[in-house]
Amino acid sequence: MSDTVPPNKHCADNESSAVPEARAEAATFSMDIQEIFNYLPHRYPFLLIDRVLACTPGDSLVALKNISVNEGFFTGHFPGRPVMPGVLIIEALAQATGILAFKTVQATPANGTMYYLAGVDNARFKQPVQPGDQLILQVKLERAVRSIWKFNGEAKVDGKIVASADLMCAHREVLI
Repeated sequence: MSDTVPPNKHCADNESSAVPEARAEAATFSMDIQEIFNYLPHRYPFLLIDRVLACTPGDSLVALKNISVNEGFFTGHFPGRPVMPGVLIIEALAQATGILAFKTVQATPANGTMYYLAGVDNARFKQPVQPGDQLILQVKLERAVRSIWKFNGEAKVDGKIVASADLMCAHREVLI
């Protein structure tokens, strides 16, 4: 498998023709939880994406995480004032980058490909995320060189940025 980002491709898994040059014209699609299971090895309680609202391979992805009071981490963070841990917001952004990377190269973990979180820079947390919130995760592919992919990510609630970070993921072939 190539370690460089291929040109933008149509999003349908069976198509392989190039999209018109302008990124804005790239095909976009959404994914339900059943399809997400094919692109992320995570499972409850660590799967932090409920739905992909929009994805343009080679460019960007928008995902959704519904924040429920039943999340296990709220038991201890914090009793009486539940707040989603910032590191889990970063993990949710990282999972969004994984889906975008997999869709970009048209692969899945079942193909023996993995993307591991390799670095987080410029992480900022602007307001707490609490039960009842809908966390919108927006990631944009900045560049991919060899096996390192760099993304910019923002997490929003009600249109306001609650967290942001620059994320790096490393592509690795694994035995399946």
